[in-house]
Amino acid sequence: MNDRDRKPPFRKGGGKSFEKGRKSGPRPPARSSWHDRDSGDGPAILYGWHTVSAALANPRRKIRKLLLTENAARRLAEENIDTRVTPEIVRPQLIDQRLGPDAVHQGMLAEADPLPSPDIATLKQEGIVLVLDQITDPHNVGAILRSAAAFAVKAIVTTARHSPEATGVLAKSASGALELVPLVLVQNLARALTALNEHGFLTVGLDSAGDENLATVALRQPLALVLGAEGKGLRQLTRDTCAVMTRLDMPGDIKSLNVSNAAALSLYICASRLGLMG
Repeated sequence: MNDRDRKPPFRKGGGKSFEKGRKSGPRPPARSSWHDRDSGDGPAILYGWHTVSAALANPRRKIRKLLLTENAARRLAEENIDTRVTPEIVRPQLIDQRLGPDAVHQGMLAEADPLPSPDIATLKQEGIVLVLDQITDPHNVGAILRSAAAFAVKAIVTTARHSPEATGVLAKSASGALELVPLVLVQNLARALTALNEHGFLTVGLDSAGDENLATVALRQPLALVLGAEGKGLRQLTRDTCAVMTRLDMPGDIKSLNVSNAAALSLYICASRLGLMG
């Protein structure tokens, strides 16, 4: 069969052709270069349908490389999602090798530039902002991002250190929310809270030992809701910088929640009380 008899490359609507990955050539990079990067200087590794499709739909996200299985490529084409770069079509096992056997990648893996971090001074004086005090578990931060997107949170403020990179597990757990909620990285959280106070935000800390009940304390916009890590909670300087310290009152025997669950419940309470539920 000559080239003219071959079928044309599989194309999605208005996009670029898909090309089969070549068997020859350099070996795939080691797993550590793709999974759970420790350096913020490297690219963001994104995998899974919701995470990658949201990144492809975000014009602010620069896509460097895209690996797809044939099924994933077909699904993108059927939904008219522009890949923006020419993907490499690979077997699922290749993505398994690069991410590890426990990663649920759904045949999609992208390498992209990290999104820019806005300056805290540029935050609009409206709605709700979340502030995270050294929450380091990427699953928790990803779940918090997902809830933040659901409740139209304007931004999440977190420290550049003692927080997970916006890549890999965090991005997968966020299920696309990483493209929707800006992450504001700061060097010093107490100074950031002071800046929010001066910018007109009501800074409300959430802690099991808080003085006020979040469901009844006076709230207003713009609101900055401050959450601490499980176990140690908010640091003392963070508490001292918040305008008010609150708690979630529970009727059952267990009086505390996983931080991502506490974030979702707190956001529901605040959004409802501030008239932000639509």
